Amino acid sequence: MYRFLLSRQWVILTLVAVLLIPTMIKLGFWQMHRYEERTGRNDLVAHALEASPVPVESLTAPGEKITTRERYRTVTAKGSFDTDREVVVRRRTDGDDNIGYHVLTPFVLNDGKVLLVNRGWIPSDGPSQTAFPKIPAPPRGELTLTGRLMPDETTEASGIKDLEGLPDRQIMLINSEQQADRLDARVLGGYVVLKTPEPKNDSPKAIGRPGNENAALNFAYAIQWWLFTAAVPVGWWFLVRREKRDRETVEDVEPAEPEPATV
Repeated sequence: MYRFLLSRQWVILTLVAVLLIPTMIKLGFWQMHRYEERTGRNDLVAHALEASPVPVESLTAPGEKITTRERYRTVTAKGSFDTDREVVVRRRTDGDDNIGYHVLTPFVLNDGKVLLVNRGWIPSDGPSQTAFPKIPAPPRGELTLTGRLMPDETTEASGIKDLEGLPDRQIMLINSEQQADRLDARVLGGYVVLKTPEPKNDSPKAIGRPGNENAALNFAYAIQWWLFTAAVPVGWWFLVRREKRDRETVEDVEPAEPEPATV
């Protein structure tokens, strides 16, 4: 009755179905793992953003790396901006995907160490992007700032190539070790995205809060893969039953061979 399952076509179809089942189960678990990872990161970010501000030097020091638990923590620092040694970070976008620069200004602390401060985004002011742009000045004199602590940028993490031969006072990545060499100073590890004092006339444009990763989408994909897994054997059995029914129908309607005529 089911002898057709031994045909080449059905053997291949059955093998494909057998291989699909564990593959889709594995893909479902992978998506669930991604869901757990993203949920964990969202929890870390939320906790960091809600934590009370702390002095920046309680979380970082020259040569130290910023960990995932320290990332986005609100920190405070007291000192003054050094705009004479300010640089801009190329190929950065605002919330509307306009291309421009991030403004990176050294902030000299009262103990002489330097904190790198990303003051926000400004538009590029020319097609060549070779001249140093005009940048609104920060408040002068001693002040206390607050900002979100961030790790050093790397090509591996960001996908941005650290190009050489750039115009004067322009960089591709915010990296405290590189800036320590350039400034010949003790630079705290990582950098800070400025929150206060807020810029005058909204320039440079403040960098927004980090958003949550869409963990729910990965959860939905996991369920989807597992539903596909359940559908494979059901679909295979449906095709088998249809093939059997079609073969039986052909046999029922096939005319009998005429008997040979007798002389």
